[in-house]
Amino acid sequence: MNGRKTYVGIDKDKHGGMTDTGKIIRDAWAFGLIPENETCAGWTLAAIEDLWRRTQEEWKKYGFRVHNLPEDIRERYLRIQNEALERARATGWRPELEDDD
Repeated sequence: MNGRKTYVGIDKDKHGGMTDTGKIIRDAWAFGLIPENETCAGWTLAAIEDLWRRTQEEWKKYGFRVHNLPEDIRERYLRIQNEALERARATGWRPELEDDD
């Protein structure tokens, strides 16, 4: 979130969106709650929190476990996560060095 309390967008977020907010957005994409081209740029903290609540409701249906997701959602989820990891690593992100997320 920036000084105006709006989100910069997953495409401009730290390490290609490898943040808590980025995870919420990727989960929302996987569940079809928002289109995959929605970066959430300009969204308020309240809007991001609402999206988080909605993704949590979806995860709850599947016991918060990837292997419980229906095949189509699981495949989309894994594709989105793998693409995010590739983009983040291409920017120099190294998860083993993270300690502030």
